[in-house]
Amino acid sequence: MTSTPTLQNISLKIHDNGRDHDRPPIVQALLDSICLSSTLSSGRPLLTHLNADTTWLLSLPRPVSEHSTPIRERSRVFYHVLIDPWLRGGQSDVAKFFSQQWHAQESVMQSIREVEDLIKDVEVMAAERSSTEGTAGLNPGRSECEQEDRYEEDMDNESYIDAVVISHEFTDHMHKETLLEINPRVPVFATTKAASVIRSWKHSDFVAEIPRFMGDWRASSIDPLPKWLGVSRVAYAGSDMLYYHSAIMIAFTILENETEQRTEAEAIIYTPHGVSPDDVAPVAKAEPSIKTLALLHGLQDIYISRPIGAQLNKGAHNGLKIQRLLDAKHWIATHDEVKKGGEIVSWFLRRRILTLQEAVEREKLDKGKELKGGELEAMAEVRFRELGNGESLILE
Repeated sequence: MTSTPTLQNISLKIHDNGRDHDRPPIVQALLDSICLSSTLSSGRPLLTHLNADTTWLLSLPRPVSEHSTPIRERSRVFYHVLIDPWLRGGQSDVAKFFSQQWHAQESVMQSIREVEDLIKDVEVMAAERSSTEGTAGLNPGRSECEQEDRYEEDMDNESYIDAVVISHEFTDHMHKETLLEINPRVPVFATTKAASVIRSWKHSDFVAEIPRFMGDWRASSIDPLPKWLGVSRVAYAGSDMLYYHSAIMIAFTILENETEQRTEAEAIIYTPHGVSPDDVAPVAKAEPSIKTLALLHGLQDIYISRPIGAQLNKGAHNGLKIQRLLDAKHWIATHDEVKKGGEIVSWFLRRRILTLQEAVEREKLDKGKELKGGELEAMAEVRFRELGNGESLILE
């Protein structure tokens, strides 16, 4: 499999009260990715792994016309979506005596404030770059330091996070302590049971249930999402109970301006536990068409042995089936952190850990004759990555 190299941490500094400070590596990686983009008007999404498990920051380029739209006298280049945030502390489902676990590796971002600082630096750098290139609406006369000072003015009153997406009600995805740190004005989009629980906390001003994907991604562009962006749930067509094995689809178009007419979309398919190929097949057949830019699917086959007995994460072999179906440009591993845990569930928890190469080789041995010609060979071109804690990637 070919792999996309991680971005090098080029030394860029900001000037603050006469002193230079190195940006943290995670901030620098994102800023480097902006620098590597040819122009902001043809920019590409940025994906950042905020812990070693399944918390992500997806930064989508806004239409250029939105760059000059004032948001409290500021302009934005990216639309930032925070996915399944769990930054620090433990998590427990059912009861602590039944299941409790912690991150084995400390998250690179330890608070929502640190995530806000990261996004602020990304936007400052993007604004500075845009002003240099003459992009409208981004204060071409201002230095990077001056731009940052303006962004700092109302940090306490406004969030740089544009939306939060929650895939499940389980607390390693819907982590209450982390979510309560988020500005209440940030809209939250969550699956059915998660949305109900989050509303009960009476913290967020806006909590919407993520609609099921019914064939047209535009139907999932619900307020207050911009019209070029939709969030939907891809799952079993009938009653899927816990919808444990399902996917979140973030579909979007990258437009030059708001008046441009384009219906085909790109999409991020996020499925931390895996999803049945049959359930995701409608994405491949959708009208308007949807090109899967990135598939976020783990490699570990995780299950609970008897007497409880339950399949948790479907693992690499299921991921291969989804990848063949969707032909994603990038496949990125998620939810594979081996966390520190205890209590009853840990006695029965089992993992089968495979690399993608091992999974492909096993398929060659087990059912190579059943596969259509070229299917295995095509997997050699997959851009597969295991993004580490704090690593980022340009989705080109």
